[in-house]
Amino acid sequence: MTRILAIDQGTTSSRAILFDEDGQPRQIAQHEFQQFYPGDGWVEHDPMEIWNTTHRACLEVLQQEGITAREVAGIGITNQRETTIVWDRATGEPIHRAIVWQDRRTTPQCETLKRQGWESTLVERTGLLMDPYFSATKLGWILDHVEGARTRAERGELAFGTIDTWVLWKLTNGRVHATDATNASRTALFNIHEQRWDDELLSLFRIPAALLPEVQDSASDFGRTDPSVLGEAVTVGGIAGDQQASLFGQTCFERGMAKSTYGTGCFLMLNTGSEAIRSENRLLTTVGYRLEGQTTYAMEGSIFVAGAAIQWLRDGIRLIQSADECEPMAESVGVENPVYLVPAFTGLGAPYWDPHARGAILGLTRDTGIEDIVTAGLQSVCYQTKDLVRAIQNDGAPLEELRVDGGMVVNNWLMQFLADILNVAVDRPAITETTALGAACLAGLQTGVYDGLDRIRERWHVDRRFEPAMAPAVRERAYQGWLDAVEKVTRSR
Repeated sequence: MTRILAIDQGTTSSRAILFDEDGQPRQIAQHEFQQFYPGDGWVEHDPMEIWNTTHRACLEVLQQEGITAREVAGIGITNQRETTIVWDRATGEPIHRAIVWQDRRTTPQCETLKRQGWESTLVERTGLLMDPYFSATKLGWILDHVEGARTRAERGELAFGTIDTWVLWKLTNGRVHATDATNASRTALFNIHEQRWDDELLSLFRIPAALLPEVQDSASDFGRTDPSVLGEAVTVGGIAGDQQASLFGQTCFERGMAKSTYGTGCFLMLNTGSEAIRSENRLLTTVGYRLEGQTTYAMEGSIFVAGAAIQWLRDGIRLIQSADECEPMAESVGVENPVYLVPAFTGLGAPYWDPHARGAILGLTRDTGIEDIVTAGLQSVCYQTKDLVRAIQNDGAPLEELRVDGGMVVNNWLMQFLADILNVAVDRPAITETTALGAACLAGLQTGVYDGLDRIRERWHVDRRFEPAMAPAVRERAYQGWLDAVEKVTRSR
């Protein structure tokens, strides 16, 4: 039996999943790690804890399956994107905690660059907006705030990487410093049209080129693991950022196909084929995947808080003890809920891109109970998705169906409300581990497990389709209430 190991390094946990050649997950190991919040809107991770939890998960799935690494055909890596790490090339030691994609500390710098007129250049070359979300200003902040870092970077003593690059470095014991085109496209330093690091943007953000990894295809030879890591040398054959890996795992290989992932955040991605479409509605243009030197582009809308809103309801204000409680609560409240939760804990993502917005609960009355607030948390995920779909439609790309994945999609009430508020069919696949599956499929392409995209496509199946059934007047009234709530949050600063 052929097995492929997928590393899924996320925002709150590191996972390893062992797939067979039919795309069925055989073993899963997962370890959470600590979140650090050293300031308002600041989010950090410990890079060594990320590696240690990743390494432990990999060893555990092999042990669970009762095999050695020799029996693994290849490894695929998928990762939280934009999160930024700088480390010493000689020792492999990070010089600062990782600055996470959610982090907003570089907002003042981004606003200054906007005022100076640089955003249009950034959009033109990278497809991204001038926002703290992306890696460039995070990297610059580390170089400016760690003593001697900039000088050492210019001398070539330091290495930069997003999480995929860091994990690859550790897997290969420092022999390979590389990334793939999808992750490079999220740094705000990579020209997505010319597929290279952009010298002018490096100069703008004051980033020494000596820091940067080599950019390869998403299915590529990323080297072999050091035997000391897993016991045997194994080929690393695939890398993609988590949302692009999900697009691939959902087999959205044709122009116009779309998926939305519901994890810590929510990310909707639409395949635009060989054309990098520039959004007029503040969506992102990005690399969907790159195979054999050919780039497939995508349009993306990013929501900062989705599952994190439910996590906050559980751990922050302790209205629930488990996410499993949400579905029966929502069923008791129903869709016409007058309470709105705007989860702008670290600002609002697409299409608002307001780093100053902060969360709020609106519509509270004396009769409001825990069930109403929890339901509003679920609905906020769907309303934010509606914001993205409206923006995509306004860019001339109508959405007729949506493939969904991520931890939240097991909630049937949520998926039905999503279909209702979007007024499109929502397809939940039989295998919901599509992010890790996408990484595994990329590795399978590189190592010969799959001979082409058709072999991967035929393994995708629908578990359940949710058809919209909400009356138009109810849909419009509910969504208008959301828009009113967002307006209050964005105007309150």
